[in-house]
Amino acid sequence: MKLQPVIGLETHVQLKTKTKLFCSCSAHAENIKPNTNVCPICLGHPGVLPVPNEQAVRWAILIGLALEGTIADYSKFDRKNYFYPDLPKAYQISQFDLPIMENGQMILDVPGEDEPVKIRIERLHLEEDAAKNIHGEDVKTYVDFNRGGTPLCEIVTKPDIRTAAEAKAYVQKMRLLVRTLGVSDGDMEKGQLRCDVNISLREVDKNGTPISDKLHPKTEIKNVNSFKSIERAIEYEIQRQTKLWLMNTPPSETTTRGWNDPKMRTEEQRTKEGFADYRYFPEPDIAPMMLKDMADEIKNQIPELPDAKRERFVTEYGFKAADAKQMIDDPALADFTEASMSELAAWLKSKPEIEEYDVMEYTRRLAKMFASWLLNKLMGLMTERKIDIRIAKITPENFAEFIVMIADNKITGAKGLEVLSAMLDSGADPSHVVEDLGATKMEDSNELDMIIDKVLASNPEEVMRYKAGEEKLVKFLLGQVIKESKGNADPMTAGDLLEEKLK
Repeated sequence: MKLQPVIGLETHVQLKTKTKLFCSCSAHAENIKPNTNVCPICLGHPGVLPVPNEQAVRWAILIGLALEGTIADYSKFDRKNYFYPDLPKAYQISQFDLPIMENGQMILDVPGEDEPVKIRIERLHLEEDAAKNIHGEDVKTYVDFNRGGTPLCEIVTKPDIRTAAEAKAYVQKMRLLVRTLGVSDGDMEKGQLRCDVNISLREVDKNGTPISDKLHPKTEIKNVNSFKSIERAIEYEIQRQTKLWLMNTPPSETTTRGWNDPKMRTEEQRTKEGFADYRYFPEPDIAPMMLKDMADEIKNQIPELPDAKRERFVTEYGFKAADAKQMIDDPALADFTEASMSELAAWLKSKPEIEEYDVMEYTRRLAKMFASWLLNKLMGLMTERKIDIRIAKITPENFAEFIVMIADNKITGAKGLEVLSAMLDSGADPSHVVEDLGATKMEDSNELDMIIDKVLASNPEEVMRYKAGEEKLVKFLLGQVIKESKGNADPMTAGDLLEEKLK
């Protein structure tokens, strides 16, 4: 028996509007006293009237357009009825049969898969978030309503996902998309991006073609709050359901399970409700929304999206595809890259020996050096300091000047890391840092000559072994020369002179 996973995802994006979805309370719910940002509307008092947040509606449309979906000309809100402590009205204001967007798509580059993977988006709708249940040590559950009523954008895929890797890639790209659009920070640890996994298995033939179009009862997995959790939960659930199939007892009803990360397993929570259980009906206190004019206006406001930016970084700047992907995976890093490359282009144009038509070619030559220093050296230094590019003191102008100094051989690669580290700590421009550190490249051939003589005199045994045929020892001796010069000697020049003296 050959089984194929059938996976769909429901992602909830917390929009970073200033106020909640249906009232004027602040949408900020982190690190504040419980039940501070609340009012009669988000507490569900009788007789209050909700008023939709226009910014949330506009951002939902923006996401829908970025996902290449069809924006509804007409949409409305509905009441989703269920009883739970974190829902004071005993219903959630959501959207049922007329969502803001339908029929979108996302194209994924999945590690290990040769071809791009297309994931169809079934729908996108707005809804208010529930409050937060806090389970105390006194065996009581407390409810913090600061989060209640904040705007969520729920995005539901078709069951097109087949592997845990595809699911992870989808959520990662969704986070990148909402960050690029500026509508959410998408931090999974803070609950700004949440994901529910719907999964079942079906039997396929040896060619991978489903034996039947019928989908079996799905299992919904809750509490997957990281990319690793998404992968692990799906892999575990595939194994669990496969065992049930092999025992001839596949899941017979739709259920909800929670992911227990410490125990690395899913655990049954309840039988999953269907649409009928929620008794959806139109929200009578909110007028329907006419969205066509708003959508036409927002179409012209869509920024350059990640796939287009990655392609441009490759074609315009000459970065490798893998480097370009790493750059655009963080919008702030992409902006830093763009600003730095603009400064490099300005420097190239200022050099009289470079003709106007050669600037692009020289920029592409610098791209490899730039990517190495940015993605390996600078990112490594920031990781050590536990900071990111948003708060780093180094500016695009100073980083570009640093790359120019490396390209012009004004400082050596060995000394460059020390200079870059000092720039990151102080925010100073590289020319001042080089001067303060005494990191100027050694130009005095007599001084270099004296250093090499000193190294050879201090290592007579290694010199003798080199002359006896152990030519690899030249690397050791060169390393000693660079060390003695405090990193200021050019390795190529020093290497040539060293080999000349060893003859």
